[in-house]
Amino acid sequence: MAEQKSSTGKVHAIIDYEDRYVQPLILAALKARMPADVLVLMQSISEAPASNAKLLQWKQYESLDLDHVMENSQTSLMNSYIIRKALIRKHYLSTTVSHWLSKNPESCLSKNVKPSVEFELDFAEFLDDALVEAFELRESFEKNEELEESEKQWWILKPGMSDRGQGIRLFNSEEDLTAIFESWEEDSDDEDAEHSGDERQNDDEEDEGNGVMTSQLRHFIAQPYIHPPMLIPAPFASADRKFHIRTYILAVGALKVFVYKPMLALFAGKIYTAPWESEDPNEELASHLTNTCMQTGEREGSVHAFWSLPDDVPGLPSQWKQSTFDQICRITGDMFEGAARGMMVHFQPLPNAFELFGVDFMLDAEGTPYLLEINAFPDFAQTGDELNSIVQGLFEEVVDVAIKPFFGLATQEEQTLERERMALALDINLGRN
Repeated sequence: MAEQKSSTGKVHAIIDYEDRYVQPLILAALKARMPADVLVLMQSISEAPASNAKLLQWKQYESLDLDHVMENSQTSLMNSYIIRKALIRKHYLSTTVSHWLSKNPESCLSKNVKPSVEFELDFAEFLDDALVEAFELRESFEKNEELEESEKQWWILKPGMSDRGQGIRLFNSEEDLTAIFESWEEDSDDEDAEHSGDERQNDDEEDEGNGVMTSQLRHFIAQPYIHPPMLIPAPFASADRKFHIRTYILAVGALKVFVYKPMLALFAGKIYTAPWESEDPNEELASHLTNTCMQTGEREGSVHAFWSLPDDVPGLPSQWKQSTFDQICRITGDMFEGAARGMMVHFQPLPNAFELFGVDFMLDAEGTPYLLEINAFPDFAQTGDELNSIVQGLFEEVVDVAIKPFFGLATQEEQTLERERMALALDINLGRN
C-alpha cells in the first residue's frame, strides 16, 4: 500500500534529549520558530492521531524509533542519520579522506587534514607486527634517532572510537609508543584485580561492556602533531594557551550541509609548552589537550566565542577569523561530499533526517585550519551558561532550515533567504528524495 500524505497541518513532536542543558533550549527554539497552532508536543508515538501524522523525533540516537521513520518517509522526521561511521569514527574518517583524495587530489582536504596512520593492536607485545605496514611511523622513528629533541617529529595517538580526549597520547619513538600501550595494560590488570570479586548480575551486559572497551582500544590512528599551534598573546584572558575551534555543522536530508557561523574557541587548561620541554608530555597533557570536559578547576575561562577573539595576532592578517571561517566551510563541504560519494556504505544520508555534528579544527601558527574530528551528538553543555545563546541560536536555525521545510511550513521567502548565521557548504542530490 502506498504511503499516504498526512491530511492534517499539525506537527506532532517528541522532544526527549535526555540532557538538562539541551532540552529546554530545543523546546524554546521550537516554540519561538514554529507556529503556535501547528506544534503539538507528545510523549510517545502512540499519541499520534494516525500512523501518517506529521511527526518529529528529537531524541538520543538509541531512543529513536527508526522503524517509524523508515516506514513514513514523507511525514516522519528525526534528528539523526542511521549510518554515519565514515565521519564520526576516527579510523573511518581517515579512510574517507584518503579515498576522496585518491580521486580528487585537488581537494582542500590534502592541505587541511593531517595524514593518518591506522593500525590495530590488542597487546603491547604485538606492536612490531602492528607497525609492519605503518611506513610513515617507522620512517619518522628512524629519522628522529638522528635529530635533536627540538627537531624531532612528534605524533599524537588517538583510539579510533574514543571521545572527550580519552586515550590521547604523544610520542616520537617506538619506545614511547610501547610504553603507552604497556601502561594501559597495567591499568587494565589493576582494574581486573579490583573487580575480580564482584558479582556478575548480568553476563550479557558485562560482555557487551567489554566489547565496547576492546573496540576502543583496538583501532588506533596516529597523526603528526600540530606544532607550533596558533597562540593568542597577552593581554587576552587565555593568552599563550593552545585552543581548538568547535564548529557546529547541520546536515539536512540527502544532502545539504550548513556551517553555523557562531563558533567556539576551547582553550587548554595550561599555558602551551612544546612536547620536548617536558620530561614526559603525557604527564603534562593539560597544556596539549583542549577538551574542556577533561578540565576541572582550571576550566573557568576556557571557552570563548570565536568571533570575540582578538583581530590582532602576530604574523596573521587582521581578517584571520573570516579567512578561517571560509576555509572551514570549504573543508566541511569536501569532507561531507567525500563521505557521501566515496564511503556510501558507511554514510547514508536520509531525506527525512537531519543531524547536528560538532566538528573540531586546530589552527597552526600560520593560521592554517586542520580538521581534527567530527562528533555526533556533541556535548553542548561545554558551551556553558554564559554562551548558551550560541546553542539556542543553533537550534533556532535547525528549526528554520531542517524542520519547517520538511513539513511544508517554510515560506518561499524563507527558503530562498540567505541566512546570516548559517553558511551553505554543500548542496548535492544523492537521488534519495
